[in-house]
Amino acid sequence: MPEKVIPIRLAAPPARAPAPHYAGGAFADTLGRPLRDLRISVTDRCNFRCVYCMPREVFDENYKFLPQPQLLSFEEIARLARVFVGLGVKKIRLTGGEPLVRRDLERLIGMLAELDVDLTLTTNGSLLAKKAKALKAAGLKRLTVSLDSLDDATFKAMNDADFPVAKVLEGIDAAAAAGLGPVKINMVVKRGVNDTHVLDMARHFRGSGHIVRYIEFMDVGSTNGWRMDDVIPSAEIVRRIHAEFPLLQADPHYPGEVAERWRYADGAGEIGVISSVTQAFCRDCNRLRLSTEGSMYTCLFGQNGHDLRSLLRAGADEDALRDEIVAVWRARGDRYSEIRTAQTALPEAARLRKVEMSYIGG
Repeated sequence: MPEKVIPIRLAAPPARAPAPHYAGGAFADTLGRPLRDLRISVTDRCNFRCVYCMPREVFDENYKFLPQPQLLSFEEIARLARVFVGLGVKKIRLTGGEPLVRRDLERLIGMLAELDVDLTLTTNGSLLAKKAKALKAAGLKRLTVSLDSLDDATFKAMNDADFPVAKVLEGIDAAAAAGLGPVKINMVVKRGVNDTHVLDMARHFRGSGHIVRYIEFMDVGSTNGWRMDDVIPSAEIVRRIHAEFPLLQADPHYPGEVAERWRYADGAGEIGVISSVTQAFCRDCNRLRLSTEGSMYTCLFGQNGHDLRSLLRAGADEDALRDEIVAVWRARGDRYSEIRTAQTALPEAARLRKVEMSYIGG
């Protein structure tokens, strides 16, 4: 049956498709969600100071980053990754901080590429032009680039770094040339800062083979000054683009995919929107995060991690590591985005103080 153009109504955005029913099985959490995706933060450092992730007034020259001995080694990461894949993980995403500032990252990618898993990476693109070929040669399959505007002044206002957009675009081109496409481009949209550039981004990448994904400004961590007033609902973003380029809603690639997919009606590609504020997708969230120094977090908005590094360095075998991971996941009941309120998102709500995204990855 041919697809139909879906009218976009901001006042009553279309609901997300119902979460699929998962059989409880031996390895599901308390809400019946299986573990499918693992995000690994390889560093808590970054060469940008994005206002929604690492605001400079907090992450300044006096900020104490983790010392090298506290970071998981590549061998430790690879060992844990093997255990996770054995438990059913299908996709591993390397994050940070900025993962490409971790020295010799290609060596880790080579280790992980030996696993039967979809291996990808998220980067700010600043080092991508230099590293794209080596990343592909090491076994990386694809990647995502964060780019919040095509306008240099706005881009700088978002990332608080003197780095030109042209260099990021050069990195995207290099990634595509190396065979790491289609490249996904993530744009965090914040009202009054870069929301007027939504259409510019769509126009630039439409027909390129790359996929722009628009992300609602989220209250990750406790330092980014989040306010609901700063959020542009994804339904509004879709409506703006649809007014110029008609869109067709597309099915997700797999259960738990965070981005809602929309295709251009004329076949010029697709966009995605990630709506964790206005249309929470907790019900089918199947992601676990491994922090830079080896703590598991079962939610992006989590408060406390579960230490795996101590087990590793105390000589735990694979069975012990597996048992710990399974126990943590089976007890998981996280659904922060479903219960979020303006009050719980405030940084002074100490009882809900959340881990910073630069520490566990986006």
